[in-house]
Amino acid sequence: MSARVDGGRSTRNRIEELPDAAGRFGVYGGRYAPEALMAALTELEEAYRLARADVTFATELETLLRERAGRPTRLHRVPGFERVLGVPGARVYVKREDMAYTGSYKINNALGQALLAARMSRTRVIAETGAGQHGVAVASVCAMLGLRCVVYMGAHDMARQASNVARMRMLGAEVRRVDTGGRKVKAAVSEAVRDWVSTTDTSYLLFGTVTGPAPYPAIVRDFQTVIGRESRRQLLAATGRLPDRVVACVGGGSNALGLFHAFLDTPEVALIGVEAAGRGIETGQHAATGTAGAPGELDGSFSYLLQDADGQVQRTHSIAAGLDYPAIGPEHGYLKDRGRVRYHAVTDAAALRGFRAFSRCEGIVPALESAHAVGYLMESAERGELAPDSLILLGLSGRGDKDLGIAAVTLPEA
Repeated sequence: MSARVDGGRSTRNRIEELPDAAGRFGVYGGRYAPEALMAALTELEEAYRLARADVTFATELETLLRERAGRPTRLHRVPGFERVLGVPGARVYVKREDMAYTGSYKINNALGQALLAARMSRTRVIAETGAGQHGVAVASVCAMLGLRCVVYMGAHDMARQASNVARMRMLGAEVRRVDTGGRKVKAAVSEAVRDWVSTTDTSYLLFGTVTGPAPYPAIVRDFQTVIGRESRRQLLAATGRLPDRVVACVGGGSNALGLFHAFLDTPEVALIGVEAAGRGIETGQHAATGTAGAPGELDGSFSYLLQDADGQVQRTHSIAAGLDYPAIGPEHGYLKDRGRVRYHAVTDAAALRGFRAFSRCEGIVPALESAHAVGYLMESAERGELAPDSLILLGLSGRGDKDLGIAAVTLPEA
């Protein structure tokens, strides 16, 4: 296979210019929110517009990302995993967001939005969390900036991610248990929004993924694109070419968009989003929205979501709490329809297999969310779908300390 060198980034194309003035990515996105939040969302949009144009804001964020978050994170080859794949000449490079401060990519967005909250003179930050990594990142940043922090988390997720609950509390956050609905991240989002409705004058809703009403999908994406910008630069320096495919896990989708965005205008680079097939799509117990969902409105945005024939949102299942959400961000819906990103789903079993294999062949324990992407590559290699001599960029969204208890129960001899 001939090497693909980078001929330079093209000018911003239609994909990168979105969302439009109405907060839409094609037909997706928008602002479906209670009337009580419209003024707050408009104020946020204007504050973000001004912050983006402010060199002081950009410099402060860049400094914190470097000195506090540890950016740039490492990108390196994983020869042990290449041997597991067994594809002749194939090379895999992994982007190590697990090495960022607090253990995941979530710190990028938490820093950016917390600075925005302080700029808007908000003294109280509200967040929602599933796997707890977003909550930990927000709690850490709030402690640093002297902001009060309230994190909503579903009771089910609190039980399976107890270590992150303890970390949030140690950092000074108030963690509020949510017992409604499925007791997972969707219920936590709903409670966080209810809180914000009555406290907009003093509170900032620090949303953790690329869903929600405009301008959140664009704000979160923009703060995460540092992942892809670094990766593109680092991979070119290491190999002299761009990858054949870029692979990342997708729940709401901020990790994947952060990695993909630097490659959107390079169509020869395949972009693969890996979702949670749970116990199997045919069982209905999954969270494979891009694979099995249909367009609809949820949590303030129009995108793909999991719903029944009557339009009722379906409950989800994934062994990875961070993927256990019934919708993907509107930009993902747009990219799916354009065919620019392909979405695949792997089961809990495949993710656990990837979790153990990557830990033992590389000495890196990935989060169960990232392990879905690892499992996808293993299955793709077994099906003969990975070309010899191909170059693969794998996004590692976070570290797996939080998931060791789950692995100990589900994996023999883990």
